Amino acid sequence: MRAYSLSHLSDPELLKGLTSLVAQDRATTATLLAHIAEFDARRLYLPAAHPSTYSYCVHELHLSEDAAYKRIRAARAARQFPVIFEALADGRLHLSAVSLLASYLTSENAEGLLAEAAHRSKSEVEELLARRFPRSETMGLVEALPASPFRADDQLAPGPVNPETPQLAPAQVGPRSTLAPVAAERFRLDVTLGRCSREKLRYIQDLLGHELPSGDLAQVVDQAFDALIEKLEKRKFAATRRPRPGQRPSANPRHVPAQVKRAVWERDGGQCTFVSEAGRRCPARKLLEFDHVEEVARGGRASVAGIRLRCRAHNQYGAECTFGAGFMREKREAAQRAAEARRRETEARARARAAAEEVIAPLRVLGFRAEEARHAAALCETIPEASLEQRVRRALSYFHPPGQVSTPAPQGTF
Repeated sequence: MRAYSLSHLSDPELLKGLTSLVAQDRATTATLLAHIAEFDARRLYLPAAHPSTYSYCVHELHLSEDAAYKRIRAARAARQFPVIFEALADGRLHLSAVSLLASYLTSENAEGLLAEAAHRSKSEVEELLARRFPRSETMGLVEALPASPFRADDQLAPGPVNPETPQLAPAQVGPRSTLAPVAAERFRLDVTLGRCSREKLRYIQDLLGHELPSGDLAQVVDQAFDALIEKLEKRKFAATRRPRPGQRPSANPRHVPAQVKRAVWERDGGQCTFVSEAGRRCPARKLLEFDHVEEVARGGRASVAGIRLRCRAHNQYGAECTFGAGFMREKREAAQRAAEARRRETEARARARAAAEEVIAPLRVLGFRAEEARHAAALCETIPEASLEQRVRRALSYFHPPGQVSTPAPQGTF
């Protein structure tokens, strides 16, 4: 305790020591963020049985939720824009400023925005962002308020800060807790509802009129939770009070039968089963997946003994340990390319159908029956970019035998 008693220092010595310690603290903060950024990039939390860097910082480094959130957010931003490390070390920026700026930094504006934010207080940075990235004053009244990111590990799951994602200006809506303890075994829930949700709530109260005449919201919410849990458990792991005696086997080797899901979920307690070398089990209870103990590619079977629960991060980590990070990265990229190709194909089909449907009305005006118009319009799905007149001409060819010349429609008719 005597080391922290400074009453013996003179005023000049105290001021000099304070200034020196602040400078050291800034340099240490920058170095700490560099370590967090590299730790995050290497995903070293995975072998330590944590689903995210956030979880590791809170449960292993014992940082507060707020401190972990700010430092990881700032570390990812600084890894993307390394000048932030130097700005933190020399005191041009503080941690709160970097955390606020992270969502708005892009390769085009980073230099100017960081320079403009230098040596500003937190409130001044908030005003700067509100001025540079204005939002409607009524937006906060019509948009859903975000839940506190400090309560959700997946808010800081693997991945860099996405500066292109628009967010509410910090001065308007800041991160906050929506569920807080108020007494032993008692918690306060604050939530903002839209009109539709309010009407649903009132309807539920009406339906519970005989069972719950008071319409007490706490009891209504509790019963709603029970109903939702039952529905989600049924969807997630086929929970049911009356399991079917047997199910037809699937030809898909990756298919996990419902009875296996139920048994595995109960056995593993709805928690990721990854265990670190130190014997620590991953605490994740969300983003859980049914993972084959032995990979399907190596003959793994979907039996109770052959399936386990893994969070998404440790499921991918296990695959990378088996097949290599490069191989799995290529597989994910190939899957993304395939998904993008399917999306483009779906959009192309939608455009083709819209182009064909647009022709039906003109054909009906010309006196064709609805069924005839639909069959004729289908010819236009191959030319969705053509003008309406060209598509109508193509549709009219449906009504003329091969080799018969149709009378062209007058220019400008359609």
